[in-house]
Amino acid sequence: MLRNITKQLSKTCIGAPTNYRFFSSESFDVAQKNLKKLSEEPDNSVKLQLYALFKQSTSGDVQGNRPGMMDFVGRAKYDAWKALAGKTKEQAQDDYAKLVNSLLSEDQKVAQSSSATLEGLKPVQGLEVTKEGKIFKITLNRPQKFNAITPDMYNGIKDALIASNADKTTSVTVLSANGAYFSAGNDLTNFKKAASGDPKIIKEMAEDAKILLKNFVDSFVTHEKPLIGLIQGPAVGISVTVLGMFDYILASDKATFHTPFAPLGQSPEGASSYTFPLIMGPLRASELLLVCKKITAAKAHEYGLVNEVVADSEFSATAAKIVEGFSTLPPESLRVNKTLLRHLHRENLLKTNEHECEVLAQRWQSKECHQAIAAFLTRSKK
Repeated sequence: MLRNITKQLSKTCIGAPTNYRFFSSESFDVAQKNLKKLSEEPDNSVKLQLYALFKQSTSGDVQGNRPGMMDFVGRAKYDAWKALAGKTKEQAQDDYAKLVNSLLSEDQKVAQSSSATLEGLKPVQGLEVTKEGKIFKITLNRPQKFNAITPDMYNGIKDALIASNADKTTSVTVLSANGAYFSAGNDLTNFKKAASGDPKIIKEMAEDAKILLKNFVDSFVTHEKPLIGLIQGPAVGISVTVLGMFDYILASDKATFHTPFAPLGQSPEGASSYTFPLIMGPLRASELLLVCKKITAAKAHEYGLVNEVVADSEFSATAAKIVEGFSTLPPESLRVNKTLLRHLHRENLLKTNEHECEVLAQRWQSKECHQAIAAFLTRSKK
């Protein structure tokens, strides 16, 4: 009897790894195909995980010596692979499949929430547009890419601001973001075509981007309702420069503000060459727009760029209170008062925006800008 039980256990134990290997291999193959279904590439840290798991799944423990000091990419890949030493191929295949499935699940969640939009507005990947009582809400929803703004998002935000203007049931517009970042600014992968170095392609890209940006910024200049910005995390580039046209800005103490135009061979946009000197004075504006200094939320408050800074733990509650307070005020009075405040600057803002876009189109076609963006795109592949 005991021998029979032992024999049955032995069969079970021997059979299990075979089945496990079969299912791991099958799910691994499916995962490799599913990876191509992602709407966007994973970030670099996830790419390294996928690379290491793939190598461990197909080749086992790392082979050869660590690449030299100057081969940063090779060293990063080697280290990621070596960290999995001892993990069986079957375990690595299973982990690879689980990671891809988690990426797909997150991708689907973002796609579903991004489809939340108002009737008459085209759904845009990475953007939520909703109404809540008298509040018209525009939410950046591309957290896996730090809410970097794509061409579709530029147009989506512009269209949402125009729709808010026309909407008589809401009295205040709120721009916020999901995730740790408020926004990494312009998604530089928008300039992939320019990486070819073909002058004709670059010129065409620059002209298209100029029109896109001009229309986007104009929609902030001409917005008629109080515009509230809720900055919960780091803000970069265009997500900083347009803040000069907001009416109230609340920032978390985790927020930072950075306009790195010079390192990218570019020039200021968002009418910031007009609003920043007006708000904070020419010397402080130069710190941000020329020296490209990154500032904290506290410093942004000192400079007059934001109205209030609160602890991250209090941010959501404070934001809700501020927005609710605005929404209870008489809507027509809010429009009239904002029009009066904007009246003196409206034409200057529109002219500044047009001039900035013309200059930017030239910068985008410059050798400096081309080299800087090419270097960025190369780094982003690592």
